[in-house]
Amino acid sequence: MTEPGTFTQQNPIRVFLLDDHEVVRRGLTDLLDSEPDISVVGDADTVEHALTRGPALRPDVAVLDVRLPDGDGITVCRELRSRMPHLACLMLTSFDDEDALLDAIMAGAAGYVLKQIKGSDLVSAVRTVASGQSMLDPATTARLMRSLRADPAESPGVPPELASLSPREREILVLIGDGLTNREIGEGLFLSEKTVKNHISRLLAKLGVQRRVQAAVLASHLEQQPQAVDRPAR
Repeated sequence: MTEPGTFTQQNPIRVFLLDDHEVVRRGLTDLLDSEPDISVVGDADTVEHALTRGPALRPDVAVLDVRLPDGDGITVCRELRSRMPHLACLMLTSFDDEDALLDAIMAGAAGYVLKQIKGSDLVSAVRTVASGQSMLDPATTARLMRSLRADPAESPGVPPELASLSPREREILVLIGDGLTNREIGEGLFLSEKTVKNHISRLLAKLGVQRRVQAAVLASHLEQQPQAVDRPAR
């Protein structure tokens, strides 16, 4: 796979598409292939087809429909990334579904956008995730983050992975989303850097993710809430 940030017309972003509607696949192919730095290298219409064909094509980005006749794109995301850890998956769906968003994040998806997105914004989203950054629908993510900030005892709808975090771990997760380093988190919470690192290792394990960036995605696009954690002085 090409290193993030080095895509050019001669070395384009290799994109793989998964959608059960042929018209959608053709439309996405035409849209993306019209960009000089993007090349659609293949597509699939089922989970089985995607898992068979995807790895052989060595894509940089996979644009995956969430709902499919024989399964779901989130499972495809998880399976493809287990074989290609550097693959960036962009989930594309017609539904504003918080449960699917959380599942996509836990599966390692780098982006989650609605099919109502403008063509130019989708192109930007592909470039964003190809560069190693996250791209999530802000409105959907903000609602999920309200659950994160809520007291689990008062919010039975909070996913088990988030509810399992201790108050301190939830504080640290929020601050990770703010982009603070371990040292900055420690200074703000009066903890040693080693203690912060231990907390982060535990919360990653509880969330079922391997990378700090996946935890940061969970805490991104936070809306200011009355119960928000006070930010350490910068």
